[in-house]
Amino acid sequence: MSTEHPEQDGTPDDVPADAPAAAPDAAAPAPDVPEAPGDRPGTEDRVAEDRVAEDRVAEDRVAEDRVAEDRVAEDRVAEDRAAADGAPPAPRRRRRDPLAAVLIGVLTLLLGFAFAVQVRSTDTDSQYAGAREEDLVRILDDLTAQQDRLRQEIADQRTALDQLGSSDSDSAAALQEARERAEALSILNGSVAAQGEGMTMTIRDPATGVTSSVLLNAIQELRGAGAETMQVDQVRIGVSSAVTGTPGNLAIDGQPLQAPYVFVVIGSSQDMATAMSIPGGVVSTVGGRGGSVDIVQSDRVVVDALRPLDVPQYAHPDSGD
Repeated sequence: MSTEHPEQDGTPDDVPADAPAAAPDAAAPAPDVPEAPGDRPGTEDRVAEDRVAEDRVAEDRVAEDRVAEDRVAEDRVAEDRAAADGAPPAPRRRRRDPLAAVLIGVLTLLLGFAFAVQVRSTDTDSQYAGAREEDLVRILDDLTAQQDRLRQEIADQRTALDQLGSSDSDSAAALQEARERAEALSILNGSVAAQGEGMTMTIRDPATGVTSSVLLNAIQELRGAGAETMQVDQVRIGVSSAVTGTPGNLAIDGQPLQAPYVFVVIGSSQDMATAMSIPGGVVSTVGGRGGSVDIVQSDRVVVDALRPLDVPQYAHPDSGD
């Protein structure tokens, strides 16, 4: 039996018949010897598992790409249909938080209120910004006096109410209250003479520039300052008094007036004098028209001009029926 390898005895199957023979002294290459299955344990299984995982990932990516393409295609088809119908695509509705809407409304109201308060405060500041210190002091004194007068009136009304509510002196208190009211009404409507603290104001008009509106404004400002009753020359001023005429030919309630015009007024002399002297008041207005104003305060002045009592034509006392 020969000791040589079997491969060298015969011609290999994969060598062509017409191939040149190998040199006798050339050594034949060593054949590849396959590794035994036990040489690399688990290698083939791991490779198979990796390939399966890669295939699954690839399939998932392909599926996701297809779903995305389908969605894009559906959106395009919907847009094309909307464009063909001539209707704009429906906008997406945004959900609103109710709490946020309420907070926004409250903040808007607060900002509006703060803006209105700021504007009003600015207007008030600008009104008194140009006033002198003496004028501001007079205005403050006027407001203080009005406050004191109102407090006194409140105290008097409370006292009268307590007296009327007393069971022991109901009749006497009611009669006294009625008399006091009748006297007060008589003074207010000018049917009786009156005296008390007040002032005398003389308006001189050498340039004949004082108009009826100037006199009417003086009457209104005196009433606003607390005047209880007054007369101009010999005309008693009432609720329905009217100032008419032209400069130099003025009249009150049809009775002619002659310059200088003399006002006799009962009330707080300090408050009324302050009201006449404020910026833009009667003193400055008359001075701007070429006239002058003299004010004399007194502890006692007399208003003796009487006014005919107006008889109501339509009003009658209520009988309570």
